[in-house]
Amino acid sequence: MEGVTVLIVGAGPAGLATAACLSQFSIPYAIVERESCSASLWRNRAYDRLKLHLAKELCELPHMSYPVDAPTYIPKTLFVKYFDHYVERFNIQPKYLTSVESSTYDNDEKCWSIVAKDMSKCTTVKFMAKFLVVASGENSAENIPMFPGLENFPGDVIHSSSYKSGKSYSGKNVLVVGSGNSGMEIAYDLVTHGANTSIVIRSPIHVMTKELIHLGMTLAHRLPLNLVDKLLVMAAYLIFGDLSQHGITRPKMGPMTLKSETGRSAVIDVGTVGLIKKGIIKVQGSISKIKGNIVKFQCSKRMSFDAIVFATGYKSTANMWLKDGESMLNGNGLPIQKYPNHWKGENGLYCAGLARRGLAGIAIDAKNIANDIKSVMDSMSS
Repeated sequence: MEGVTVLIVGAGPAGLATAACLSQFSIPYAIVERESCSASLWRNRAYDRLKLHLAKELCELPHMSYPVDAPTYIPKTLFVKYFDHYVERFNIQPKYLTSVESSTYDNDEKCWSIVAKDMSKCTTVKFMAKFLVVASGENSAENIPMFPGLENFPGDVIHSSSYKSGKSYSGKNVLVVGSGNSGMEIAYDLVTHGANTSIVIRSPIHVMTKELIHLGMTLAHRLPLNLVDKLLVMAAYLIFGDLSQHGITRPKMGPMTLKSETGRSAVIDVGTVGLIKKGIIKVQGSISKIKGNIVKFQCSKRMSFDAIVFATGYKSTANMWLKDGESMLNGNGLPIQKYPNHWKGENGLYCAGLARRGLAGIAIDAKNIANDIKSVMDSMSS
C-alpha cells in the first residue's frame, strides 16, 4: 500500500498540467498512466498531418509557453516535443503501464482507496490518497458505432486513432464516417493520396476557417455570444457559400454558443469543403446496413468500398474504475455540473480535462484543482 497526498490518474495533457500546478505549491503527488508514455493520444493515435486548430497562445499548459519562434498553429511533432519538455521542466515522473482497476472512497479513513495493475510485472499496486484527480480524458476509448453487417465487411475497418496517412489507400474506395475535424481532415488527406473518398455527414455542422475561430474567441471577450455567432455565420457564408446543396447544413445554435453549451466544436476547413463542392469528395447520408463490401445508405443508395475509417470520436472510461464518483460524473463518465463548476466533486475528488474545453480548459482545470487542494491542506494544518 502506497500512501500519497494526491493521486492523478492519466498522464495526458490534463494530468501533466495538474502535476505541474501541484508542484508549484510543493504538494506531493503520484501520477499513473496505463500507456507506456505521456500524451499517448497525441503521440501514438494522431494522424501525421495534424496541426492544432487553435493559435498557440490558446493551447499552452500552465507555467510554460511555446518557443518564441514556434509557428502560430503547432504541428503534431512540435506538440509532442512540447510535452516532453514540459515533463522535464516540472520533473514529472509518471508510473507508466499502471492501469487503475478500481477506486473507492473509504469513509472511515477519509481517503481514496485505489487498486491498480502494474502491467509490466503483472502485479497489483494499491494506493491510499487524500485527493484523487480523474485526468484519464474524455478521449480514453475509441467509439465505433455498430451497423448491421459491419462485422462481415471484408475490407479495412479502422478508427481514426489508427489512421496515420492515406498512402496505403491510393486508388481505393474509402468511406469516412464522421464529419468532425478529424473526419473532414482525413477525407482531405485520403484524396491527396489518390483515394476515391466519400464521407458520411449525419448531423448539421458549422464550417469555419482558423482565422474565423480565432476572431470569434477574441470577440467573445468583448461582445455577447449571440452577436459573435451572427458575425461568424455571416462571414462563413461569404467564404463558403450555401453548403446545404452539397449535403452540409448548419446547426440552429451558433458556433460559439454550441461550443459553450455542448462542447461540440465547429469544423475548421483545411480544404475539404472545396473538394466536396467540386464533387471530388462525395457526401453520403446515414448508413442503414452493410452487406459484404456494399454499404447501403438510408437514401437507398448503394456503394462498394475497400475500407471504412470511423472518425466517430471517443468516450470516457472513468466510470469503469471510479466508484463513489456520482457527485461529479454522470453515466457517460463526463461532468454533471456545467462549466465552469464541473471540476470538483465530493471527498477530495476532482476531474481535469473532461469539460470539452480543449487545452485552454485543461489549463484552467489544473489551476483550479491545485489551488483548491492547497486551500484544503492549509485549512487542515491551521
